[in-house]
Amino acid sequence: MSMLPGPAGITAPTEQMRELGVEPEEVRRMSQAGTHPGVRQRLWGLQARLDPTVTFEEFTYWAKVEREMEAEEYRRYKAVTSGGGILGSIKGYFTSNAYEDARIQEDNSRALQSHEESTQWSEKKTVPVVNADGTASPIAPSTTHDFDAEWRQAARALRTAGWGSIFYLITTDILGWGQTPYVFSNTGFGLGAGIFILMGIAAALSGWMIWYVFIGLDSSRFPVLSFGDPFFRLYGPKTRHFINVTQALQMFLMVAVVLLGQTGIISQLSGSVNLCFIVCGVISLVVSMASGYMRSLKHLGWFCNAAVWINVISFIIICVAAAKFGPDPAPAVQNGILPKIWNTPGHMYPVTTFTNAPPAKFQPTDTNLFAAKFNGINSMVYAYSGALFFVAFLAEMRHPMDFWKAVFLAQGFITIVYVFFGAFSYAFYGQYSYVVINQVVKPLSLQILSNVLALITGWLAVFLYFNVAMKTVYLEIGQELLHLPPITTTKGKYLWWALGPFYWILAFVISMSVPQFTAFTNFVGGLFSLNFTYSFSGIMCLAYKIQDGARLPGEGFDPATGVTTRYDSGVKRWIRGFTKTWYISLPILIYVGCGLASSGMGTWAAILALEGAYGPNGSVLTSWTCVNPYYNP
Repeated sequence: MSMLPGPAGITAPTEQMRELGVEPEEVRRMSQAGTHPGVRQRLWGLQARLDPTVTFEEFTYWAKVEREMEAEEYRRYKAVTSGGGILGSIKGYFTSNAYEDARIQEDNSRALQSHEESTQWSEKKTVPVVNADGTASPIAPSTTHDFDAEWRQAARALRTAGWGSIFYLITTDILGWGQTPYVFSNTGFGLGAGIFILMGIAAALSGWMIWYVFIGLDSSRFPVLSFGDPFFRLYGPKTRHFINVTQALQMFLMVAVVLLGQTGIISQLSGSVNLCFIVCGVISLVVSMASGYMRSLKHLGWFCNAAVWINVISFIIICVAAAKFGPDPAPAVQNGILPKIWNTPGHMYPVTTFTNAPPAKFQPTDTNLFAAKFNGINSMVYAYSGALFFVAFLAEMRHPMDFWKAVFLAQGFITIVYVFFGAFSYAFYGQYSYVVINQVVKPLSLQILSNVLALITGWLAVFLYFNVAMKTVYLEIGQELLHLPPITTTKGKYLWWALGPFYWILAFVISMSVPQFTAFTNFVGGLFSLNFTYSFSGIMCLAYKIQDGARLPGEGFDPATGVTTRYDSGVKRWIRGFTKTWYISLPILIYVGCGLASSGMGTWAAILALEGAYGPNGSVLTSWTCVNPYYNP
């Protein structure tokens, strides 16, 4: 049933909005005059999205209205742009601002202008008036002020992305392609390719679940902007704080991971002069800290586009070098548990590959084969960890109903790239397939070029992770809990600059204190990336389906009075919602259980690898030491 105009449909609180700026006496007079329905109108927008008094039913009501209005806008767009043929249809799918583009064309056509005038009137909303006997009767729409239309126009002006743009964003976030050969070195060809495909399908399903919840909860009145917002509406503010703090912690550890990776690249580049390893870390820290003082992502927008082509160039260089020159064994040997003699002249073991999981002798990080397989899976999940940003992507879309197209196409494309590059590189690098694959490249000239390109894209990743994590910490903890000034103010800017160095120094200390880069990466992937990509998206969708399915006849949100009617609450309601939607809720629950179990086993495997790095076959060179592991006199 449509939620658009009608006596019980969406209402524009033209009279009610007067309450927000008047004295209590004026409110009393409004009630006596019959223009005040007795309910104080809520605030809309950024502040209202975290209003704890807004119910699940109210969120979903306005979300349904929003989706219908978006569908109407899209129908207008199709009516205006029809007749353009195949090319016109393709251009329409990838346009950033479909409705505004249609309006421009519409103004140039008399026939379509007439259509516009008729549909504009149909969007006007009726305003309920409470009669003396307490009944509500509709009146004609206001011809002087339509607050709902004005607010929505302003709110949606910030949403300009089409699904083609989102496809581009998701596919450009495949910095994990360089880790894929390392996955095959842990699992072998068969298991590696199979799990890559399985995890790719699961990542697409997670994206679908995030999209499904978003379209059910988001509206111009109550926008969903961050990964924590749906948890606030489904579980409460404490769960939102947990998600936001966990997200900030994951971003922080990702910064530490990339810092350590950058340190390794710099130390390899300076291996001929035996530059102290700690000095290499300080260089990485200083460059990263300099970029971190920018508070807006727009400062590196052009660089993000350039990074795409840098990745393409690196991809080609590594493939050609692998097939023609083979591996440099130093990175895998010096930073793992492979026999150290394999890195000495004349003793390099031939490149060896396996269809199934390689024997313990050829494992890069752990001789326990079960743990070794999960170390590979952890790196695989780390490569698929873009789901963390999906809510932010959806919040930028003009027509979020199209997001599923971007998710499925992007995940399919990414999976193909991962499987091809991982299997291809593993075929020529074998057991020497290090987690930072560009460090294995030969000859030296191509290795230097590949490392320089990796440094550039790595520092971009550091900036992005720092920006997201620091803003989350400042907004969710600083502003909301500690009442610090907004980040947009002068005081907030100075505090941002003051807190930044502590953030970077702490990340640097952590990065230099772990004994093995690959095990550290796997730990972050198993404990955080796996849950944000798979477990949390399922938990989000499960709560939505249960609460939506728990509705009883007569329950719901009444837009005329602002009252939500529920006949029960608590555990009884959750059980009823689950039983009524078991055919969907049960598979999602199993999906969540598999995600949590995989996270537990993956984290356990990473911890075993960290422990093994301190053993007799391990290496602690990537720690607080001045020894350069790549120096070869």
